[in-house]
Amino acid sequence: MSDLVLRDVRVVALDDETSDEPVDVLVRAGRIAAVGPGLEVGGDGDGELVPEVAGEGRYVIPGLWDKHVHMAQWGLSQTRLDTGGTASAGEVLARVQDRLAWGFDNPTGVLVGWGHRTGRWDRQPTVAELDAVTGAVPVALISGDCHHGWLNTAALRMLGGPETDKVVAEAEWFPLYDRLERLPGAGEESEFAVARAVQDAHTQGVVGIVDLEFGRPWEQWRHRSAEGMPPLRVRTGVYPEGLDTVVAAGLRTGDPIGATDGLVTMGPLKVITDGSLNTRTAWCCQPYADGHLLELPSGAANLPADELQSLLTRARGAGLETALHAIGDAAVSAVLDAFAATGVSGSVEHAQLVDPADVLRWAALPQRVVASVQPAHLLDDRSVTEQCWPDRTDRTFMLRSFLDAGIELALGSDAPVAPLDPWLAIAAAVHRGPEGGESWHPEQEIGPRDALAAAVDGQRVRVGDRGDLALLDSDPLGEAGDLTSAERARRLRYTVVSATVLAGTLVHGG
Repeated sequence: MSDLVLRDVRVVALDDETSDEPVDVLVRAGRIAAVGPGLEVGGDGDGELVPEVAGEGRYVIPGLWDKHVHMAQWGLSQTRLDTGGTASAGEVLARVQDRLAWGFDNPTGVLVGWGHRTGRWDRQPTVAELDAVTGAVPVALISGDCHHGWLNTAALRMLGGPETDKVVAEAEWFPLYDRLERLPGAGEESEFAVARAVQDAHTQGVVGIVDLEFGRPWEQWRHRSAEGMPPLRVRTGVYPEGLDTVVAAGLRTGDPIGATDGLVTMGPLKVITDGSLNTRTAWCCQPYADGHLLELPSGAANLPADELQSLLTRARGAGLETALHAIGDAAVSAVLDAFAATGVSGSVEHAQLVDPADVLRWAALPQRVVASVQPAHLLDDRSVTEQCWPDRTDRTFMLRSFLDAGIELALGSDAPVAPLDPWLAIAAAVHRGPEGGESWHPEQEIGPRDALAAAVDGQRVRVGDRGDLALLDSDPLGEAGDLTSAERARRLRYTVVSATVLAGTLVHGG
């Protein structure tokens, strides 16, 4: 943690209106110590001059957070065979065949692809057809929602998967997903990818993430800190498989992880209670419109209610908050039951399809339960939502309803499902459609100020808050005037971050 002063900056008003007059912002020992014009700074604790950054009238906000990331997967997704944007199994197979013909470089010996979405395909892929183009080369193709893997026989055997001719989904898939990253040779590639992803996040004003990676991310980040990884605030999750380890270590939510300079802390217990829309395993109250084609027409819960409540009770007793993945409306209702029964605090992750009655029930919970949502997903999920849930599109990504009910909102990406790009998430919350396109259910749009406030982890540019700041070339809010939501979103999407400060240390720009 360092001392730093930003000179001549304008504070972006996230709450009450503030003066547009330039001020200085002084950070001491990693915290904001003073905000005001013409601050007399003096030296730091060692008598040295405090470093200064010339703001030149630019705009300052608290550093941004992404509240749902799978960091190793996000980094590696940039290096994997891109299977996104494909409309059929045949298109994916052609890309795999082409990559094998040209050769690939992976120390694990496995060709890994990422990005395909089968929700709108006319049929589901098979192991046999993948075997036909890959032979003995292990190939693992990860879906764009990360909830299933299309693996050939060689990869299934290598990873200890089931004997099947179908994609491997949900509870059968996630252990294979984890083993893929633990293969000999995978670690070095993964760590290089994470370091690059952290540096890229800094350029966007990101100072912190909630890392919900599988395995033991708290140990990974301790190692990264020791190896000189670029600094980042990280809250690390734990899945039920690792709960015994965390409880035995006495780690509670908010506890610092040793040897990380206090930047890495223990986060929540993560429980995946249902599936996803694109894999068509999200648990719904009514069948999917094409449910007659599915083994489970309404999706299903991943674990029974008593088991979920038992996990939450144990987490509360151990001092852990909980992050409960729930995409379908039946899953959201079930996790609200679990929160009400156990009193544990935490978040509902995704909350993609919600019964309006459950919004009110959620708001009435006595404990803090955040709506942790990923607005950029609606850009990818619109077409499959209209196919699978055509009678309930009006209650997907209900951001406006959450805020109006008084539910705290936190934005994220679920990277690699969407890019680790807070400006994309903020823009999608403001205009629910592509650039230049119409907004999808605009009644659920939120304003730029609300969206930005949902991306800063509750921080403000005020004395006592963390010395994490992003310096912007323009005011992301500005004068709204008669701008459309699309115009406001475009202004946010292309915001330029000229400097990022983390705990008083300049980590990007200047």
